[in-house]
Amino acid sequence: MPFYRPATLFGRSAVTVSLAFIVFQVLTVAAILTFVLAPLAKRSADDLAELIILSAQTWVELPPETRPDFEQTLARSHGLWLFTARAPLQANTRFAPYQYLLETALEKHGGKSVSVTVSEWDEPWLWTEVNAAGQTIQIGFPHSRIGVQPVLALLLVLGAGILLTLATALVLARRITLPLAQLSLASEKVGKGRTPDLLPESGPEELATVARNFNRMAVQVRDLLANRTTLLAGISHDLRTPLARMNLALEMLPDNTDPKLLDRLRHDLEQMNHLIGTFLDVSRSLGHEEKQEVDLSALIQELAEDAHRSEAQIEVKYEPGPPCRIQAAPQALRRLLSNLLDNAIRYGANKPVSITWAIMQNGNIQISVLDSGPGIPEDQREAVFQPFYRIESSRNTATGGSGLGLAIARQLADSNGWKLALLPRAGGGTEARVQL
Repeated sequence: MPFYRPATLFGRSAVTVSLAFIVFQVLTVAAILTFVLAPLAKRSADDLAELIILSAQTWVELPPETRPDFEQTLARSHGLWLFTARAPLQANTRFAPYQYLLETALEKHGGKSVSVTVSEWDEPWLWTEVNAAGQTIQIGFPHSRIGVQPVLALLLVLGAGILLTLATALVLARRITLPLAQLSLASEKVGKGRTPDLLPESGPEELATVARNFNRMAVQVRDLLANRTTLLAGISHDLRTPLARMNLALEMLPDNTDPKLLDRLRHDLEQMNHLIGTFLDVSRSLGHEEKQEVDLSALIQELAEDAHRSEAQIEVKYEPGPPCRIQAAPQALRRLLSNLLDNAIRYGANKPVSITWAIMQNGNIQISVLDSGPGIPEDQREAVFQPFYRIESSRNTATGGSGLGLAIARQLADSNGWKLALLPRAGGGTEARVQL
């Protein structure tokens, strides 16, 4: 099974710090267990084994009348209970590290193999048999006499350490990634032509410096976009005046002027006027428009009917549907869909054009403008969104547009958080798909 790798910087930082702390903690516990607890346990078992052997030997050597007093003193002072063996101890499968250490110590001091068994009363008791002077002595003591619970202690230490480690890792990772997440959201707004809220210039020096530089850059980008929009709109607007004078001069030419020359000049002026209008659309698309409630079904019906009236020889198909009210920038959505319809009509090989919309399972709305033209080569489906880009093999320069329609559409989609893509149709042609 492959190791799960979080996709976010927060997740990766938290996992990295957590693993580092957990490994450190495991190594620390292992070192304490190996170099501190194990030697102490071994020493304790060795002392207890020596006491057991000595107690059995002393009991055997005492006169019978003093043995009860010795047994009481041994139980009261050392927690050991001594009996003469009446039945052999029953073997058991229970195993604890201290049993093994005590058996090893007893074998060391007694000179032969000795087993330690466990019996269950109110609490576990450990029992062993010692042969002294030909007699078998059974000595037992409660588990509480050992006084330590290493397994429970290790579990508590590991559990508390892991919880503390995870909490610390989450706090550290969040402290690092939160400013970066804010920076990501702000940079996304800048990419869409919006002015983000200024980032807090606090926290660690490195992050504060990044925030300060980004705030300065955001203000510069905002001023640059505003100046570019104003300049583009101003130039486009100011060009209308000399064009109007040129139109007036054409109308005042003598009657004997060559009609073909006049038609050619009027055509050139109309193209220039159209280009100026397109530039004005570009300047408007650079601005931010507030969202309003829009009836998408009514808007699509209106656009389809207008397109059909302006291009009477080309059928624009649409299916009237129930009202679909959404929150969107109305002028941006209208201009985007209008540009897509114009593009489909212009390059649809004089065949019917369709516009449809549907609500997807994830709640998004998908709008499709379908044509039956020659289509767009796969390697140029993104290039056509660049300003003034033209596909010479499939677009006639005599009838083509300015090359800004799709560029404006993409810019409107990006600035409003919509997705616009050009896809091939199975039966030929292109689908311009917009997801709101």
